[in-house]
Amino acid sequence: MPCSAVTLSLATITSIIAVALLAIAFATDNWLYIEVKRTNIQNFLSRNSDIQSQTLLDAVNSKYYYYTRTKGLFRTCFPKERPPTVKLYLSPVETYCTNINYYIPDENNETKDFTDDAWTRLHMGRSMIALFIISFFSVFAAFCTGVTGCWRRSPGNITATAILMLLACLLSAGAMGLWHGVEYYEKEKQVGEEFYQQWSTVLRDQTRIFYDWGYMLAWAGVGWSLVAAILFSGSAVCLRGEREREEAVNMQYLMPVYPQKQQYAYAGYPVPPQPYTGPYYTTGSAYGPYNY
Repeated sequence: MPCSAVTLSLATITSIIAVALLAIAFATDNWLYIEVKRTNIQNFLSRNSDIQSQTLLDAVNSKYYYYTRTKGLFRTCFPKERPPTVKLYLSPVETYCTNINYYIPDENNETKDFTDDAWTRLHMGRSMIALFIISFFSVFAAFCTGVTGCWRRSPGNITATAILMLLACLLSAGAMGLWHGVEYYEKEKQVGEEFYQQWSTVLRDQTRIFYDWGYMLAWAGVGWSLVAAILFSGSAVCLRGEREREEAVNMQYLMPVYPQKQQYAYAGYPVPPQPYTGPYYTTGSAYGPYNY
């Protein structure tokens, strides 16, 4: 079996896997799992009767960040208990969620009081979504060039497919980097009661944050995109080599043909018969073959 057929098959399979992983990760709400041990917090606060403890106990029953939740690119969902003060809706996977606001558009001018860190976080979040969307467009373009290249067995089209898959890999990797930037700003830079810097000590002690399976799928999709780009590049090299070998084999059957003057008599061969032109006349016979 030609190496181009093997590498093209593997490249197609890996690119499908990459697209599926990235699409699932993009749509899922399971990038971060934030587990809050509400019972431990309530027991700790109930043993203290000071005013601050009572205020925190009221916040435990009302503020959403005291509830276990999962977070994706577009939604924050509550798989266990639901906060009563947050407007929720039922997502397609039957969990109660609220949308993450990217302020597109900002109709009520809610961003007017944002700090520089808040603006940086917001811009990184918007850019992250944009890079993911552009990477999907790149994958679609790679699909078009790949189908054309397989149909025509064109090394140029397969090379273009490899470049587009590499571009999709770089774009999605850049989006992942921006997602980590947003995570860093939310934990270390952003100021506000819902962010880590202003959480109470008891909330910090009783909260565990894990990377969830959606985040892992996203990085796996980036890796498979890189593998697909490498395989498509190898397929283009194989196709180019096979085409060169086919042309070399075909050249052996091509013989030069030059025009030559043909002669009717050669040594050792009889002269071909001449066409009959009538009776033979001498110079003196002006009236026929006999003289009177």
